[in-house]
Amino acid sequence: MRIMEVIGRVTLSRWVPEVSGASWKLAVPLLHTGLNGDSAGRTEPVVIYDELGAGVGDLLAVTESAEASAPFHPQVKPIDAYNAAILDAVVVEPTV
Repeated sequence: MRIMEVIGRVTLSRWVPEVSGASWKLAVPLLHTGLNGDSAGRTEPVVIYDELGAGVGDLLAVTESAEASAPFHPQVKPIDAYNAAILDAVVVEPTV
């Protein structure tokens, strides 16, 4: 699971029926420095399946790969990243 920040949304012109009822968000995974607000702590954007209604600027707990489709078992959904939670706050303690 990684923490990501929503930077936009994705609009699909075609999709499979199994993914109806949710939206797609574009988010960047945050590295340790990104959690402290440093823009250098961001990596390449990821498209995320979102059933929770996240907005731009929200921090998400995102599962990826095979774990992303686990919430839908036994159904099969063709997704690679799933928004598992919208985070209220992330506190990073300084390292000594």
